[in-house]
Formats: sequence, C-alpha cells, structure tokens
Amino acid sequence: MRVLDGEAIWPPPIWVMRQAGRYLPEYRAKRAEAGGFLDMCYNPDFAVEVTLQPIRRYGFDAAIMFSDILVVPHALGQNLWFAEGEGPRLDPVTTREDLAKLRQRDPAEHLAPVFETLRRLRRELPAETTLLGFCGAPWTVASYMIAGKSTPDQAPARIAAYRDPEFMAALIDMLVETSIDYLTAQVDAGADAIQLFESFGAALSAPLLEPLSLMPMRRIVEGLKARRPQARVIVFLRGGGPNLAKLVEAGFADAIALDWSLDLTRVLPTLPVTLPTQGNLDPLALVAGGKALDEGVDAVLAAARGRPHIFNLGHGIVPQTPVEHVAQMIARVRAAQG
Repeated sequence: MRVLDGEAIWPPPIWVMRQAGRYLPEYRAKRAEAGGFLDMCYNPDFAVEVTLQPIRRYGFDAAIMFSDILVVPHALGQNLWFAEGEGPRLDPVTTREDLAKLRQRDPAEHLAPVFETLRRLRRELPAETTLLGFCGAPWTVASYMIAGKSTPDQAPARIAAYRDPEFMAALIDMLVETSIDYLTAQVDAGADAIQLFESFGAALSAPLLEPLSLMPMRRIVEGLKARRPQARVIVFLRGGGPNLAKLVEAGFADAIALDWSLDLTRVLPTLPVTLPTQGNLDPLALVAGGKALDEGVDAVLAAARGRPHIFNLGHGIVPQTPVEHVAQMIARVRAAQG
C-alpha cells in the first residue's frame, strides 16, 4: 500500500497474478474436493482456503481473492460454465434483445459469497499482508460475453463494435455500472486495493481503444473513488505496448501493471518517476528456473530500482511452474542489495 501511494521501497513487495492456482498441489487437491471451478468461487470455505495457500507457503506481500472476472456476467444472468480443459463458456449475448434479458436477478445478491470471502480473508490474513480484490475491464468481459468463450483476437466483439455501436455501448455501460457496485462492495468487505484486468486490450484498434477500454476503465475508477476515496487501483493493460502511453496520459490509475513483453529499461524512464508500476517477469522464465530466472529477476530489480514498484510477473503464473522456482524467485527478490 505504501508503494501504491508512491513510495519507493527496497526490496520491492512481491505477489504474482494467479498465485492461488493450479501450480500448487494443495490447490489441485482442493479443486478435486470442490468438484468444479465455480463451486470454488462461490463457496467461501474453498475460496478463502485457496487464497491463503500461497500466503502460507511463500509469505507473499499481497493476497488476491480467489474468484474469476466472469462472475460479473454470471451475476447479470448470463449462463456460465467451465468446460474441463477448454475454459469458460457462456451463452453468447449478441443483440440488444439479449441484453434486455440480463439483470433479471440482483448482482449483489448473487455475488454475496465473494464479499463473504473477502471479509473472512481480512480477518485471517496477517495484518501486514495486503488484500487485493479485482474485476475484469468492460472490454475484456464484453469480449467473453459476445463470443461465449475466449477467442484468439476477440473478432466477434470487434465486429459487434463496428456493426452495432449502440449495442456495444449499452453492454459497456451495463458492465461499468455493475463493476462500480461490485468493486465498492469489495472495498467495503475488506479489500485494500483493486486490480482491473484489461486482458484483451491489445486487440483494439486505435479508434476503439478510447471508447471501449480507456474511458470505461476511467469511469470505473472514478466511480469507485467517488464512493470510496481510499481505494487504490492497479490497471493491467495486457499487450498494451503501443497503448501504454495513452493509459499513463489518461491518469486515472494509481499504478500500472506491465506485461512481460515490455523492456523496463526503455519503458520506465518514459514514465513519471512517482507513478507506481508492477511487473514484469516473464512467466516462462519462472518455469525455466535456474540462471534464466535469476537473470530475469535481477533485470526487473535493476530497472525498477529507486521507483515505487511491485515485483510481479508480466502475466499469470502458469500451471506447469515448479513450486521450488517460486521460492527461488521470492528469495532472490528479498535478498536484493540496497
């Protein structure tokens, strides 16, 4: 939280995206016990346990609640399920008639288990461990809602944006309003800070970036802060290399998460020295371990020295990551010389 307020701390604090996940044997055991991914998301007993597992094992400086960005469209009434080995599936929303069928239930009531998970985590986490909430940015969530699944280039959503801009604007507006309510409730339940995931931002053309990504995210952050001024928001625009300057210029993020494709030695000198950043070790360097991992960690540390920075991966940790490599990474970061 001190870094998010602009303080340069050495060594930097560390957490990793998807740290409560399939690379941990204790997570896989809980997943088998729960029976399904959504069963874990909506059962606070399971969600709290798997959130705490990486904190117990490694002592990360932040815990991110176990959930999924697609609980928001699910809460709006869109059918959602997870196909084994294939990922999320939804009944596609492609017309204004489809939109009109959503919101047939109270999103807050549907998401009550998430808020209970956060309340329990706040009680059970060590006082020094930051608790992170999150949600997907509207463009990313809309892409899933329209296609009914993840697609390589988000073509269904991009085509919809060109063919029926009124439909897309209505969907984005619905997601902005719901996300503000959702994140406000997360903060009230105990989240110290929020990460906003724009996982598909790189798919947008220049004319679509502002109306479909930057402006909706700005509305969410400003809407949240109007209600809860103490909230801090990390914005992750994955693959946003060419768009990073636009995100920084927009000025609504408390911190910018940088993906692994960016060269920190080139990017960080272009950013305001007081702007907190996060990232950006390649998740596959973590899989490789050994010299590649040490060199990757050292490169991030060297580039970020003297800045307010949170050490993280440049995207989520992958399932095949050896647990001992995570321990190696954390030890390397925490042993960094001042």
